[in-house]
This record gives sequence, structure tokens and C-alpha cells, in this order.
Amino acid sequence: MIDTQIALTHLPQTMAPRNPGMALDMDKVMRATANRSAIERRAATLPGRRSLKKDHQAAWLARAITCIDLTTLAGDDTPGRVARLCAKARQPVRADLLEALGLSGLTVGAVCVYHDMIAPAVAALAGSNIPIAAVSTGFPAGLSPFPLRVAEITGSVKAGAREIDIVISRRKVLTGDWHGLYDEMRAFREACGDAHIKAILATGELGTLQNVAKASMVCMMAGADFIKTSTGKESVNATLPVSLVMMRAIRDYHDATGYRVGYKPAGGISKAKDALVYLSLLKDELGDRWLRPDLFRFGASSLLGDIERQLDHHVTGAYSASWRHALA
Repeated sequence: MIDTQIALTHLPQTMAPRNPGMALDMDKVMRATANRSAIERRAATLPGRRSLKKDHQAAWLARAITCIDLTTLAGDDTPGRVARLCAKARQPVRADLLEALGLSGLTVGAVCVYHDMIAPAVAALAGSNIPIAAVSTGFPAGLSPFPLRVAEITGSVKAGAREIDIVISRRKVLTGDWHGLYDEMRAFREACGDAHIKAILATGELGTLQNVAKASMVCMMAGADFIKTSTGKESVNATLPVSLVMMRAIRDYHDATGYRVGYKPAGGISKAKDALVYLSLLKDELGDRWLRPDLFRFGASSLLGDIERQLDHHVTGAYSASWRHALA
């Protein structure tokens, strides 16, 4: 049996005070920089720096499950597929494995869907306290008319989404329109009301790590509850260098304001060993408090299947076929 304190310190009611935002401080924005060579050197060392074995590895993988936004964002999504995904969210690991691990009650952090799939997700998750996250604001490009993007947020919150993943206008970053980005993000935050807002930066399209640092800071100043790497639709999604830049921006913002902002890497994280690297980086840069679903999420789908497979190996001593751990 693994250490349930490590694995299950994730009560849904445990929430950091929301980041209210602040006035745009251009001096602080312009001081946000990134030393690319140093960041890449640090990132390159990460996969070999942590060695978690046996019960410790299983505990950290269980923690990773609690921080997954289990996601389906396909054009052929159906209510049936969403219902099956929600069933997996309720019980992300086979019952016999959970019993052997002493982890009954384990769930994912949220289920992430398009607006049209909110209603079936609400029905499938009734009584579970697992939040629904909806992608919004013209996801993934963010190029629909501004009033429609705001209205989409309002509609998704009304339909039952408790978290909204918005996409920023990349052109505002690429042209240095920091006031425009701040005003846009502030409007999105206001439209969310009580729903938490995750700002997707689409880091693979921002050009430089310095732009990532500045965009992170502006979005947090405008009231983002989370900053998120990617939509998962770009050619380059979550990477360790980008994660390092964004985590340090979060740390700087917390040092300046006292408010904790969450972090969500998304896109391309599909293996359990990769999840462990991201968790170890998070612990190093931001500390244990961020290792909870109110401040950290993986935007993923196939990741859960590989983690379940690793936990099966931990319990039985043998690797099982991937088809035995289907998601939906």
C-alpha cells in the first residue's frame, strides 16, 4: 500500500485564494526576461535528476492523476464519448488496482470539453464534484470577433462549466501590445464570474521565451487563475524550457503580490515518466503547495492510460497491454 498522504492530499474544497489581478505594471512586464541558454541547460538536466522507485513512484503517479484535466477536443466528439470519458474521470484506475493501492476515491482534476459537450458532461458527472472545464474564446486560434469570444465564456459558465480555458490573441504578444493583451484578459476574467479562468498562451507561437515570460506576467496581472502552455493544436506544445519560464513568472508574481497562480502544461505529455519530470520541476521551482489540483493540472488524455499501466505493473509485477486501460 502506498502513502495515501502523498497521493491524496487533493480535497476539492482546498482552494488557494483567487488571484484578483492588479493594475498593469509596465515596468515589471519589461523586466520579465529569459536567458535561453541557461534555461535550456537546466531543462536538459531534469529527466535524469529524479529517480523515484516502487511505492514512492506509485504515490507520485497517483498524485499526477489527481491533477489531470481529462480532455477530449475532437471534431467527432459525441455525447456517448463524453459520457465514457466522464466515467473514466470518476474512476481513473481499475477498482482492483485502487483497492490494492489503498486509494479508493481517487479522481482526476477535471474534464475538459468543447462548449457543445458541457451538457452531457454535466449529466455524467452529477454528484461527483469533478469540475467541467470548457475551452473558449474561439479555441484554438482565438480569432473570432471579440464580442463572440466574451459571449462564449458567458454561455459556457451558464451551461455549467466551473473552469474556462481561454486562448489569448497571439498577435498582441508578437506586436508588443501589452495594454491590449491586459484589457482582453481582464474582460475574459470578468465574463467568467466565479468560474476559474486558465489563460492559454500558445507558447509555441509566441516566438521567444522572453515573450512567454512577458505574456505570463500580463495575464496574471489581469487576473488569470492559471496560465497554460498550449491548446494542444500547435506544432510545438508543452516543453520543459517553456515550463521553467512560466513557473518562474508565477513565483515572481507570488513574491510581489502574495497570490498563487496555477500552472497547466498541455499537449504532448503522454508518458508517466514525463509527468514525473514535470512534477519534480514544479516541486523544485514552486514548492509542495503547487502539487495540488487547485494550482496544477496536466492537459492530457493518453497520459492517464500510461499511468494506469504503470500502476498495474507496480501491483502485479507485470506490464499489461495498453488496450486494458482504455480511456473511453
